[in-house]
Amino acid sequence: MANLKEIRNRISSVSSTMQITSAMKMVSAAKLKKAQDAITAMRPYSEKLSELLQNLSATLDADSGSKYSDQREVKNVLVVAITSNRGLAGAFNSNIIKAAHVLANETYVGKQVDFVTIGIKGNDILKKNGKVIDHNIAIFDDLSYDATAEIAESLMKLFSEGTYDKIILVYNNFKNAATQLVMREQFLPILPPEVIETDSTANVDYIFEPSKAEIVEELIPKSLKTQLFKALRDSVASEHGARMTAMHKATDNATELRDALKLQYNKARQAAITNEILEIVGGAEALAG
Repeated sequence: MANLKEIRNRISSVSSTMQITSAMKMVSAAKLKKAQDAITAMRPYSEKLSELLQNLSATLDADSGSKYSDQREVKNVLVVAITSNRGLAGAFNSNIIKAAHVLANETYVGKQVDFVTIGIKGNDILKKNGKVIDHNIAIFDDLSYDATAEIAESLMKLFSEGTYDKIILVYNNFKNAATQLVMREQFLPILPPEVIETDSTANVDYIFEPSKAEIVEELIPKSLKTQLFKALRDSVASEHGARMTAMHKATDNATELRDALKLQYNKARQAAITNEILEIVGGAEALAG
């Protein structure tokens, strides 16, 4: 059994760790509220814009000049892995890295798969096992639409120039503080709307104002930038939720360990006192004898 000093040191160490994890939990909870409000407010706009974009892409013909809806034979794939700059968030980052590896080694095996990483954690791992053509770690310092638009424009340029035939976003979708869903979302080319068999009134002709060409030029790039911005906001909210949950569990585990150490300390202290009493009694009996 460890001596009393060693147990006291362990109790002190565990208590200090518990204070840190508890503080991190409260900080993440405060940040989560703001991030959750931001993604909740953005989702209806993003979803409606994507719906309009898909309906528009279904009406485009070969002469419309839509370079972002070009369905090509998939030979080169670009995976955009969105992780975080900080750890201590449970499986938040490892789930994204695993999903990126599955895309490269199983889904698109035999094809050229490259990575664009957003966040330090994903970049540190993927650059060892794959080809990372670009990375961005500063965007989370001040997440904004303008900064996101620059990344989206570079991705659109890679697709329109034919460097990659498909671009996929991999990120954590925020469901609630305890649940984050790994999303594999096609960024380019634009997906056509799902074919739903309904009555004949579903097949209607749209009158475009302004012209279809102007809508293609303005709406599609804006929708793609918004899609990436929503993915980043989802990832931020998911990160805070995952870290809050992980630190809550860590605090609970530290509390249990501290209580167990205190019990062990009390038992060791009682054993030491008992031994001292026995020694005193034995010595007294020896003197009396």
